[in-house]
Amino acid sequence: MWRKFFVAAVCFAALAVHGGDNYEPPRLYNPESWSLIIVPDTQTYIQKNVNHGILHLMFSWIAFNKDHLNIRQVLFTGDLVNNNDRPKPMPGHIELFANEQWQAFSDLMRLLDGQVPYVLATGNHDYDYGRRNDPTNSHFSRYFPIDRNPLTRRQLRECYMDKNHETSLDNAVYEFTAPAPDGRKFLVISLRFLPEDEHLEWAKSIVDDPKYADHFVILLTHYYLYRDGSLKERDSAGGNAGLAIYQKLVYPSKNIRMVVCGHCAQPDVWEAGVQFVMAENSAGKSVAQIMFNTQAIGGGYAGSGGDGWLRWLEFLPDRKTVRVRTFSPFFAVSPSTRHLAWRTEPFNEFTFVLE
Repeated sequence: MWRKFFVAAVCFAALAVHGGDNYEPPRLYNPESWSLIIVPDTQTYIQKNVNHGILHLMFSWIAFNKDHLNIRQVLFTGDLVNNNDRPKPMPGHIELFANEQWQAFSDLMRLLDGQVPYVLATGNHDYDYGRRNDPTNSHFSRYFPIDRNPLTRRQLRECYMDKNHETSLDNAVYEFTAPAPDGRKFLVISLRFLPEDEHLEWAKSIVDDPKYADHFVILLTHYYLYRDGSLKERDSAGGNAGLAIYQKLVYPSKNIRMVVCGHCAQPDVWEAGVQFVMAENSAGKSVAQIMFNTQAIGGGYAGSGGDGWLRWLEFLPDRKTVRVRTFSPFFAVSPSTRHLAWRTEPFNEFTFVLE
């Protein structure tokens, strides 16, 4: 009796460890759907050499599954690097100088160049400390000029032009058409960390343009939702925080239907970096607000970089339903860890409808 119980327990443990038949690789719920992937803040992957392999795996997985999952867009929530201007490393925490971090991120992004279109938001760590509202104090444009990825360049429609007649992808507009049978036209507007009023006015002029009146608009910006899902009125760094962005841009606009952001996190506390809140715009249409930042999962800010988590949005062919799942190629790559590859809590796996 005890021998049989022991053998059964061992077999059950082995099944749990190796995933057994419980693991299901990602596949579209509906074969006519298409996918959008959200990549959370990458700064804690980039700051340490040992974490680069996880990011390499994540990007390789996206490129490999571009056809299988019909991936049509990839959004990065910002804080691409941890330090834009750090003059020296911090042993055990930050191993690379600022320029080395940018070079490392740029090298890894070559895995996606020419494979899928992607849009990059810029976060506070992508600018010089104390000078985060000055776009000239970032190496972003040096490593990501407008013609870097031909698939992204094909979607680019406009960049904000500052008073010096300079343009950059940290405030930019992209257009793409969803595949049939969906067929909707989409705009992605990427705004820099804590955009100024002139950035919001520029973005509003885009969404109010009659030629984009029938577009589904996605706003991508680094800091919007707070860790409890609220919208903060202001930020000490200046510029417009979440509440101001909502009041000045999202609410008045009739066709902004989704906002994607990152920024907030707390060591190994999922809910502090993952939030989903439905709002409403002035036309009475629902707006899905998504925060996805897993940079502190897997050992905190000096840990693994985020355990490889990606957020996968599947847009169903009914043109209103979106299935959200949270998946880690890092855990999925090995049979010994693939039972950990899905997060299924209600805030990590859910479906929403935008009428």
